[in-house]
Amino acid sequence: MKLKTSRLIAAFAVSTALSGAAWAETELTAMMHSGLRVLDPVITTAHITRNHAYMIYDVLIAQDSEFQPQPQMAEWEISDDGLVYTFTLREGLLFHDGEPVTAADAVASLNRWAEKDSGGQIIAGLTESLEATDDRTITWTLSEPFAPMLDVLSKQSALPPFIMPARVAEGSTDSAITEYIGSGPFRFVESEFDPGVSVTYEKFEDYVPRDEPADGMAGGKVVHLDRVVWVTMPDIMTAVNALAGGEIDYIEQVQIDLIPILETEGVIVETREPLGYQTMVRPNFLHPPFDNQQIRQAALKAIGQEGVLTAMIGNPEYFDLCGAVLGCGTPLGSETGTESLTTGGAPDEARALLDEAGYDGTPVVLLHPTDVVSLNTQPVVVAQQLRDAGFTVDLQPMDWQTVVTRRASQNPPANGGWNMFITNWMVPEINSPLGNVMLNGRGDDGWFGWPEDQVMEDLKQEFIAQEDEDGRREVAERVQEHVIDNVLMIPMGQYTLPQGRRDTITDMLPTPVPVFWNVQKSD
Repeated sequence: MKLKTSRLIAAFAVSTALSGAAWAETELTAMMHSGLRVLDPVITTAHITRNHAYMIYDVLIAQDSEFQPQPQMAEWEISDDGLVYTFTLREGLLFHDGEPVTAADAVASLNRWAEKDSGGQIIAGLTESLEATDDRTITWTLSEPFAPMLDVLSKQSALPPFIMPARVAEGSTDSAITEYIGSGPFRFVESEFDPGVSVTYEKFEDYVPRDEPADGMAGGKVVHLDRVVWVTMPDIMTAVNALAGGEIDYIEQVQIDLIPILETEGVIVETREPLGYQTMVRPNFLHPPFDNQQIRQAALKAIGQEGVLTAMIGNPEYFDLCGAVLGCGTPLGSETGTESLTTGGAPDEARALLDEAGYDGTPVVLLHPTDVVSLNTQPVVVAQQLRDAGFTVDLQPMDWQTVVTRRASQNPPANGGWNMFITNWMVPEINSPLGNVMLNGRGDDGWFGWPEDQVMEDLKQEFIAQEDEDGRREVAERVQEHVIDNVLMIPMGQYTLPQGRRDTITDMLPTPVPVFWNVQKSD
């Protein structure tokens, strides 16, 4: 099928006309799960922004395929008392503008990251000093040992501590950065960026990868492609037909019921990572009706996972009912308190809770992204489940990038704010109380929804203090109980969505985060 989408044609025209070598270059065209609008990887946890950041930025340390920290931009040493971490940048690191990467750049980037990231905030509270002791050395001194230090600094998502120039990182986290210079394996081509439509990356010729083979998000980031172009299409059917017809090379998320269309010569459909994703509901604690705990509990009772997942995925081979806040299939996963979620909901109990709480019909403004395969059905089902339990629901359709922007607003729902939205997380990024951003109880300094929850912050400190896995599991069980009782979020189960690629695209790493180093494209 020939594409007739003007936006896609325009994206192709730009990418070929401005590329210089045009057809002589190796170019991969990808349809990602969302268009890209927000470019600052510190002010949002949106996965598309994270994916963009991995293209152009690098990190000090990264996790391998076993989720173990490994050197990336820097090697490290730890003092015997566990208080001083010394990171030494490897030689030859350059930003895309030709300037060398220095320890001062890393310190500024780490400070900016620690203002927003849940784990970073904990580390910041334990930091006595973080300084550049010479051009290549970062010395981080803690007031007391923090055993998960390297795990937090190397985490793959939500939010990785990407390194950018100090002049960029020193800006306020209250506003987005406006300069997009990294030291990663690809360079962002700003002149070809059409927000929400297409984004182009070129190989950074001066990037020097590590010597080790790529392993998870760690190891050598060897780039074999000259250009990578992400394009946005009006619907997934258009994208699937484009992949089947060889007009694009890759789709990040394939809708399950469209897989048969791709069962054709030249296309490979595969699952990236076995744990998959958790889909969840986030209420806003700042405004009625969800400033009332009892009404939040009513919302939890109203929701049944199976209806949500069936509408979203269809084929039960690709989803699991799961009430674990920290994910099923993980060492800390517990499903305590979520029986109603996994057995179809309890609307009668929800109605009784609403009556007891004196719910006055205040509308629930539920944000509905319509342009992302993995997000467009859940709000529709949840809205109906809430209505069936007695809630008044205002379901507001918009594209995902508008949701990403709007969920940051603390305005009342009637003035551009919101009451509830639904999002998805990779299970590896929510499987610990320290990394799960929905468990941040620091109010305005926390994640969208902004609960003030000192009990949760105290539980994290207890978790950190445990010396063995049994102790951590016991605290994690109490975390589960508290989250469900206070309804910091509502887990709606786990799922996987396969990716699709042309068989000319090989050596894609089986990482939870889709990356484009190591990838090769043949004729």
